[in-house]
Amino acid sequence: MNNRLRVLRAERDWSQAALASRLGVSRQTVNAIERGKYDPSLPLAFKLAAVFGQRIEDIFTPDAAPPPNASSESLRPRVGGAPRVAD
Repeated sequence: MNNRLRVLRAERDWSQAALASRLGVSRQTVNAIERGKYDPSLPLAFKLAAVFGQRIEDIFTPDAAPPPNASSESLRPRVGGAPRVAD
């Protein structure tokens, strides 16, 4: 997962330790999230969004988009059971 945490923190001139204190986590946790080594829990992601006044999806983005040919139709299970076998 990619994130804008380092940029948002730098815009406010906060150290990793200062942000960690606001979130109630360790500086190492902030560092691991910034480096993409740790994906935060949902409650922590909500705290980050609140601290920065942003939406979660404005801070975090997935690593890769779904394949271009993947559609909701191709993800739907087949209906009708097993294929027929010739007699």
